[in-house]
Amino acid sequence: MPKVKTNSSAKKRFKVTATGKITYQKAFKRHILTKKSTKRKRALRQKGEVDSSNRDFVLRLLRLR
Repeated sequence: MPKVKTNSSAKKRFKVTATGKITYQKAFKRHILTKKSTKRKRALRQKGEVDSSNRDFVLRLLRLR
């Protein structure tokens, strides 16, 4: 049997914490930052957490389920 491969794009985008939560970096903070408010840019620095409705799908991409 061949090995089962992890989805390469998913392993670059998601990280599983020690408590089992799946985090990701929020979008829209790469360029065109002058028109975005400081409050909005500060909020984008925080890690996002994958919603429970998508959790099983992401775990399957990471081959953790």
